[in-house]
Amino acid sequence: MPQITAIDNLTPNNTQLQDLVHSMLAEARTQGASAAEVGVSIETGLSVNVRLGEVETLEYNRDKGLGVTVYFGQRKGSANTSDFTPEAMRETVRAACGIAKYTAADEYSGLADAQLMARDIPDLDLCHPWGINAEQAIELASECEGVARSMDTRITNSEGASVSSHEGYRVYGNSHGFIGAYPSTRHSLSCAVIGGEGESMQRDYWFSVARNSADLDSATEVGRRAAERTLRRLNGQRLSTRQSPVIFSAEVATGLLSHFISAIRGGALYRKATFLLDHLGKPIFPDFVHIHEAPHIRKGLGSAPFDSEGVATCVRDIVSEGVLQSYVLDAYAARKLGMQTTGNAGGVHNLIIDSGKLDLKALLKHMDKGLLVTELMGMGINIVTGDYSRGAAGFWVEHGEIQYPVEEITIAGNLRDIFMSIIDVGTDIERRGSIHTGSILVREMTIAGE
Repeated sequence: MPQITAIDNLTPNNTQLQDLVHSMLAEARTQGASAAEVGVSIETGLSVNVRLGEVETLEYNRDKGLGVTVYFGQRKGSANTSDFTPEAMRETVRAACGIAKYTAADEYSGLADAQLMARDIPDLDLCHPWGINAEQAIELASECEGVARSMDTRITNSEGASVSSHEGYRVYGNSHGFIGAYPSTRHSLSCAVIGGEGESMQRDYWFSVARNSADLDSATEVGRRAAERTLRRLNGQRLSTRQSPVIFSAEVATGLLSHFISAIRGGALYRKATFLLDHLGKPIFPDFVHIHEAPHIRKGLGSAPFDSEGVATCVRDIVSEGVLQSYVLDAYAARKLGMQTTGNAGGVHNLIIDSGKLDLKALLKHMDKGLLVTELMGMGINIVTGDYSRGAAGFWVEHGEIQYPVEEITIAGNLRDIFMSIIDVGTDIERRGSIHTGSILVREMTIAGE
């Protein structure tokens, strides 16, 4: 019987985790599994929230988890534990095996193909421990909120400022002989404040997030932007119902691309639950649109050397000259569709839509008259039909200049039409996540108001 050793006092770069994965895979073989995969992760972190100059929350976390999936032929079972004692880990394998033995065979289940495993794992510079302590984090959050609250007498309240720092280590291995591991960090600073003028009251926020704390915006910058964004929304007006050009500001334009990815994801495709079914090789955007995946950007928030099945990630086009070139698939979905996994088990890795030559100010000039959307609310999206309807707030634009804030409106259309009516993508690129895009100008949408 394989030896599973207890592990205590783990640090995020501890090679004991890799030894643990090896021993768990061996335990699965001993218990009769024909194939298995194991994922282990450990994370440590600090989060602080300050509101109105007082510490509201202070949290330290130290989390660990282990998940094992076993296959008996094409029958599958999975189990998880956060208990790293030998008895608990052996029982976790036993539980997974017990589930598999009573599960119906699925001809599409199994590990991703062995030849697709990541063999050369690049250093993507994802781990930059901050070393900030609680007192320093409180001071930084207090400074950030203080800047926002002192910007203007119309800033009347605060939802607080937060600082967080997290460091983790992930190991994945399977019975193909693959084992891969990499450390990562994620740090953030955010602030949200409330403003009032007359009977009008609004709130808004700003945040910065990065792998390396040195790449975060300053506390002054985050606080200032949170206050400015709140103040500019005061005394918002409603619009009459109309058809109008719309610019999705970069921070909300990521949502449009997220809906696109949902529509070409394997699960939606094999269930025939997407408006982009059978659109591979067909134009779905204007011919200037290029959307691609760049998983190896150094320090990228969506970067990863391999996906959650051990498949090597790679640079690839998803849309080229407006034509859909590839779906977003894991191994199971790929087999269901008679295709090959695209290395997207667990999601996309730095999805990028190429920008044009105009910044946001120039995009407003190009639009001349229309709506700039800076906030979206609700989830009125039907991926099966492509119907899109969401609450929105932003600014009405005329002669290429912002005229006044707008609120309590709804924007609506169909994603198929929205994608095809994109006129331009701005150079003001949002990079605070796994989707990178500038502001997106759409030729026309329905605005429902008064």
